[in-house]
Amino acid sequence: MLKLCCVYSTGVLSMLILIAGISLELSNVFPDMLRSFARKEVVLKNGTDAFEAWKNPPPPVYMQFYFFNLTNPLEVIDGGRPAVVEIGPYTYREYRPMEQIQFLDNYTKVAAVNTKTYIFQPNMSRGPESELIRTVNIPAMTVMEKTKDNYVVAQLMSAYMRAKAVGLFSTHTVKELLWGYQDSLLKDIKILLPDTDDVFGLFYKANASNDGDYVFFTGQQNSEDFARVDTWNGKRSLQWWTTDECNMINGTNGASFHPVINKDETLYMFSSDLCRSLYAQYVENVRVKGIPGYRFVPPSEVFGNLTVNPGNAGFCVPAGNCLGSGLLNVSGCKKGAPIIMSSPHFYQADEKYVLDVFGMKPKKEQHQTTIDIHPLTGIVLQAAKRLQINVYVQKLPSFSQTGNVRTLVFPVVYLNESVVIDEGSAKKLMPVVTEEAILTNIPIILICLGILLGAIFMFVMCRQKIQKTTDPERQPLLHS
Repeated sequence: MLKLCCVYSTGVLSMLILIAGISLELSNVFPDMLRSFARKEVVLKNGTDAFEAWKNPPPPVYMQFYFFNLTNPLEVIDGGRPAVVEIGPYTYREYRPMEQIQFLDNYTKVAAVNTKTYIFQPNMSRGPESELIRTVNIPAMTVMEKTKDNYVVAQLMSAYMRAKAVGLFSTHTVKELLWGYQDSLLKDIKILLPDTDDVFGLFYKANASNDGDYVFFTGQQNSEDFARVDTWNGKRSLQWWTTDECNMINGTNGASFHPVINKDETLYMFSSDLCRSLYAQYVENVRVKGIPGYRFVPPSEVFGNLTVNPGNAGFCVPAGNCLGSGLLNVSGCKKGAPIIMSSPHFYQADEKYVLDVFGMKPKKEQHQTTIDIHPLTGIVLQAAKRLQINVYVQKLPSFSQTGNVRTLVFPVVYLNESVVIDEGSAKKLMPVVTEEAILTNIPIILICLGILLGAIFMFVMCRQKIQKTTDPERQPLLHS
């Protein structure tokens, strides 16, 4: 009887465990518990790990610059196709702490500036900052664009540029092109227009400086608002584009994301470099230093033309003047300079732009922007922001300096701003990953245990039945 009781107890226990496991799996008790905990902990307030990581990100950030050196300037002036050679990287360590932090509105918002400092890394670079690069003379091109519609001024400016031997192309060091140099043309113009800045650099005034005053949501009221931008320079929208939708400031600044991220959601980011908001979508699962994550990538529709994405009509500036897919005219927010932004090597842009310049070789692995995020905590495990700065070049009848140059988008430099979670942060996150894996799999473990005990119960029952039918002592006697 005792043996029989144990057997039937095993059967009942297996059913109870199986039912418990299935119930837990269907109810998502443990995943919901983890998500609730993450939502409470990931908040921008003193004393939390999330605030410390946001205030002073521990993983090292590197900014790499790759220049396009022009090899045939005379042919280009005569109408030939430009030939460029990619030179780089020139690598800088980027320090980006949040400063001037001030909590607002009962700690539901926080104001700050994101000061960035760049330190050159010779051992991670192709060569010194003193290396020379031949590219478009952006100050000259800007002056020509601004004066082309005034015939008299354009003629005077063209003559002056000829006298000073200012051409469509110029040669400067990497350091000068990035951080600034005194331009002779701008210096002379400043005599007539005192407000003119005579120093030009692609990232002039960007070193040891910030990109404006931010107000972020702390996530205290709603976890999905964690680190989301409320205002930038005191405004909730931009003014450079022609529609309200395109002028919206959406999402975070791209350095932080809210906890509990799903594969089917869209992540929004505001980029002051691009003067606009953009978004990214899930593409695949990844693993960084043993930590599982979701990879999000901006789809091609983000920079698609009107046929691909009608919502991008507002990015056509002036209104109705639309470029092809993969390009963004940011001249309005770059003081009138004819700057066009794109992905490196015109990745995902119309093929026309790739073919216009000899030396363009777009590759997804090298030129795509990616963000790998731990979905539970929202921590960025790895990211690479890749952008290319181009100049719109065209023949201007009033300026002999442009010769017979083709109308084209000329690549100048592309950047790769990348970060990978450091060992200390990875070790700190690993217990969370382990705990998540254990709690998430408890229902599966219970279901497997219930099935195993059920199998044992069935085996024992079948064995007893066989013994009953084969034991001679239990067989009835046959009488003739």
